[in-house]
Amino acid sequence: MTEATPAPSERGAAVGRGIGIGLMYGLWKPRVLGAWRVPSAGPVILAVNHSHNIDGPMLMGTAPRPVHFLIKKEAFIGPLDPFLRGIGQLKVDRTAADRTAIAQALGVLADGGALGIFPEGTRGEGDFASLRAGLAYFAVRGGAPIVPVAVLGSTEARGRLISALPPLRSRVDVVFGDAFDAGDGSGRRTRKALDEATVRIQRKLAAHLEDARRLTGRPVKT
Repeated sequence: MTEATPAPSERGAAVGRGIGIGLMYGLWKPRVLGAWRVPSAGPVILAVNHSHNIDGPMLMGTAPRPVHFLIKKEAFIGPLDPFLRGIGQLKVDRTAADRTAIAQALGVLADGGALGIFPEGTRGEGDFASLRAGLAYFAVRGGAPIVPVAVLGSTEARGRLISALPPLRSRVDVVFGDAFDAGDGSGRRTRKALDEATVRIQRKLAAHLEDARRLTGRPVKT
């Protein structure tokens, strides 16, 4: 019999938020716009574009609520494993249907928590061009609204001391969009319904990213 994986801790996520605040505001200059759009209570999914490794910690330190992120299992190595678990983060195997991660994520939503997801599945251009169906599944199954989040500026320049990170004290913009429901109101959870929801989500996220770039003065991709 395998040992059951403990549920992510809300208190741990709150500790993680505190650490994120200290690190992100200490090392960079986050400019947060629209944080009031995140519901103050109840289940919510924060869908974040992903172009740099600091995008997740940046959201954890700037979101108005503690966030439980779905993070690839490859990040849970050595001392990072107990640390990430301790701050309420969820390990997910991206190569298969990870039932434990799915159950934990739905548990976060059932408990009225905030679930953080990189809907592109992995770090890339950060433009929401390729979405996986997981976001639609959690939104429809968990009955949670989605808040699109654009993290901008994390890849525009490299730091002098650590080239893999943005320059210290540089500005990174975090823009929260309006919450929306992924489903069509029918409550359907069929493959077709989830595919249709994924298309709706992608349009919403891409539109928010374009608006965020204009709002912050970042280059708008054509």
